[in-house]
Amino acid sequence: MDAPTVTADQVRAWLGEVPDPEIPVISVVDLGIVRDVTVAGDGACVVTITPTYSGCPAMDVIAEDIERALRARGVDRLRIATRLSPAWTTDWMSDAGKAALKGYGIAPPVQQVIDISALAHGVKRHAIRPPDVACPHCGSMHTRLTSQFGSTPCKALYQCLDCREPFDYFKCH
Repeated sequence: MDAPTVTADQVRAWLGEVPDPEIPVISVVDLGIVRDVTVAGDGACVVTITPTYSGCPAMDVIAEDIERALRARGVDRLRIATRLSPAWTTDWMSDAGKAALKGYGIAPPVQQVIDISALAHGVKRHAIRPPDVACPHCGSMHTRLTSQFGSTPCKALYQCLDCREPFDYFKCH
C-alpha cells in the first residue's frame, strides 16, 4: 500500500504547530526556521530548515520535533535538509510570530535587516545605536539596553525605566 500523498501546504500547516524548543509560543514556521517544504518526485517530503545562527544548539531538537510531528501525521518518507546560505534573518519571522513573542514578554525585532552588500563598494560605516524598543509588559518606549547578550545569543537584555521590568529583545540579524 502506498503512503498517503501530502501537499507542501499541508505539511507547512502541520509544522505551524511545532513549537520552537527555546521559545514555545512561536512555531518553527513563524520563527522562519522552516525555509521550504517540497514533495519530491519519489513522494518523499523534504523540509528545509535554517538555524537562527550557525551554532544554534536547538537544531537537532527542532529536526527531531519536525520528524516526530510529520510521522504522527502519517508522513513516512521524509528528508530534513539544513541550508546555511543565505543566513537566517529576523525578516523571515511572521507577524503572528512577532505578536506571540510580545505576548510572551519578549520584545520582537523592530528593524528590518539592512542589506550591507554595498559595503564592498566603499559605503561608509556609521555607528549603530541600539534600537528604540517598546517594553512588552507596559508598552513604554522609555527603555534601555543593559546587555547585548540576553538569555540566548539571539536576544539582548533591556530594562523598562517606567515599570522597571527587565525583558529580552529578539535582536535583528
